[in-house]
Amino acid sequence: MGTCLGFIAPFYNLVLVAIAVILFIKLFRMNKKNILAWKLIFLAVLIYIVEQVLAVTNSLLITSVPRITNSFFEMAIITIFIYVLLVQKEFVKK
Repeated sequence: MGTCLGFIAPFYNLVLVAIAVILFIKLFRMNKKNILAWKLIFLAVLIYIVEQVLAVTNSLLITSVPRITNSFFEMAIITIFIYVLLVQKEFVKK
């Protein structure tokens, strides 16, 4: 059971992220004020999509990407989130 869930989880993650991307696109069309933080979060979501696509292709034995690649993606996502916090902090000060 755990093996099956581990195999199918990246597919479900991609479906949920596709829904999130649609919501981001709607947000970008509506709101034009202080959108830099949301654009950076969207960049983090795009990095996550690349990470999940690589996980799916690895599980289907289409590609062979080293596991350390996931660590670099996670580090980039966390760095973007920290930068978003700093951007929002500066916006609140104004």
